[in-house]
Amino acid sequence: MFHYQIPRKTLSLKPTIWDLIAFALILGILGSLGLAALQMNTPYQLGTPMTLSLSPWMLPVYAAKTMLRMLIAFVCSLIATLIIAPIAAKNKQAEKCLIPLIDILQSVPILGVLSMTIVFFIRLFPNHLLGPECAAIFAIFTSQVWNMILSFYQSLKTVPTTFYDIANVFHLSTWQRFWRIEVPYAIPGLLWNSIISASAGWFFLVAAEAISINHQQILLPGIGSYISVAISQMDLKALCYATLSMLIVILCYDQLFFKPLMSWATRFQEGDSVENSANNRSWVYRLLLKTRWIKSIGYFFRAFSQRWERSSYSMPTTFKSFDFSQNVKNIMVYLWNLILAALIGLSLFLLWDCMKDSIQLHEIPHVFYLGAITALKVAILIILSSLLWVPVGVWIGFRPRLTRHIQPLIQFLAAFPANLVYPIFVTLILHFHLNVEIWSSPLMILGTQWYILFNVIVGTLQIPKDLQWAAKSLGLKGWLWWKKLLLPAIFPYYVTGSMTAAAGCWNACIVSDVLEWGNHKLVATGLGSFIAESSSAGDFPRVILGIVVMSVYVLVINRCVWRKLYLFSSARFVLE
Repeated sequence: MFHYQIPRKTLSLKPTIWDLIAFALILGILGSLGLAALQMNTPYQLGTPMTLSLSPWMLPVYAAKTMLRMLIAFVCSLIATLIIAPIAAKNKQAEKCLIPLIDILQSVPILGVLSMTIVFFIRLFPNHLLGPECAAIFAIFTSQVWNMILSFYQSLKTVPTTFYDIANVFHLSTWQRFWRIEVPYAIPGLLWNSIISASAGWFFLVAAEAISINHQQILLPGIGSYISVAISQMDLKALCYATLSMLIVILCYDQLFFKPLMSWATRFQEGDSVENSANNRSWVYRLLLKTRWIKSIGYFFRAFSQRWERSSYSMPTTFKSFDFSQNVKNIMVYLWNLILAALIGLSLFLLWDCMKDSIQLHEIPHVFYLGAITALKVAILIILSSLLWVPVGVWIGFRPRLTRHIQPLIQFLAAFPANLVYPIFVTLILHFHLNVEIWSSPLMILGTQWYILFNVIVGTLQIPKDLQWAAKSLGLKGWLWWKKLLLPAIFPYYVTGSMTAAAGCWNACIVSDVLEWGNHKLVATGLGSFIAESSSAGDFPRVILGIVVMSVYVLVINRCVWRKLYLFSSARFVLE
């Protein structure tokens, strides 16, 4: 049992007009999402054609269903982040396994995810629409969760040692240290990356809601499937309606969900938090502060969270005094590595068993050649995006008021599906006889370049004011200012953003390598077109081959580039 007490100045629970407005807003949102959830629970027979109306009056209904899928996927992503990231950050053996695995998983194309999971979910919920719905939600989940995990992991690895010294002074347990020190420190970066992760879900919405597997198409009612039907029918008017509705939904998401969270999160930012709080307070946050009922409910949850934080979940004292010798620890590490090697060997054997009857050995070098082309495209795009967005991100990060206004625009641009610009790209390439190998590449970075921008902005916001004042007093200007202050401060965040952007490019190659507009279809050379066309044909062995080759490239790049950069940033650029 625990008790909570409402402060005396708010003891009156008589509702105000602000309570009525807040409850009407909350009940309206919950009611819309509840109706959308009820419509998910309907019978469906696989193979039954599903029709979708392009009437603009149906878009509010489709938008509610899309928002529900996005919200469920986001909540699941947040829970997974709070569990997986601390394990990877605090356990070296788990880190060796989880970080490369996450790097591979965030690069697996969403069509590959759907190809491998749609059958499982349909069998889990036979003759029911809940199977395809779960597959779509899982696909959106995979497009969001990995960036959030890497952001939280990077923050946990770069917590200043002075914070841990303070925790030791107050004798905080491991559990209390996590909730009082590490989570608050990581919240600003996690929140910004959650925004861009939610936008990534929008970017792959068409593939998630319009599922094409083995020459069968399952159209789940939503904005993504609406866009897919409009593209197949070459309906530019419907595409404009879809773009407008998507903009409205993203603005609602931003104003009702992310803006209040950003206002609340300013208390965890270093620097001039009073100025940031005044600049970033949203109208929803101010509305909730004026209520009485909502605030009383908030006091209850605050008491519950304090009780939760004070709980010291640790090993019993009989086990605390038990310590393994170094030889036993070495044996345990050896056994762990042996188990991992056995699991990897078993996975490779099962994959080869699935592919050996359908794939000839001479095809494998060709697929690796396609992977090399895609890797070259990804490297060039990351370099160009870094040269563009690092200076822009720094410029925005030093202007909190500008950050407040520009964040929704960046969020919308990051969420803009590549499918919506197919008509422009296809028309330009055909009219001017452009090289599809070159001019389709920008679509790879269309939705992922914002990871770099958002992380640079967060890194800039996290620079302590005393360091900025010290640099100013020392007269640091120009390149010296960048070299001594700015680049070291934002480098850990830039590594996270670039790593996620690169993985997003690998994922987005299936969207950029195959451009379709009505009867026109342009195919670029690369691993994305190989996987996309194999998935459309129902050729699962070749889909698996493409994913395996992509995983090999990502794993090698992770070990040779990103892991070394992570170790370098955590060793050299951590505030002491």
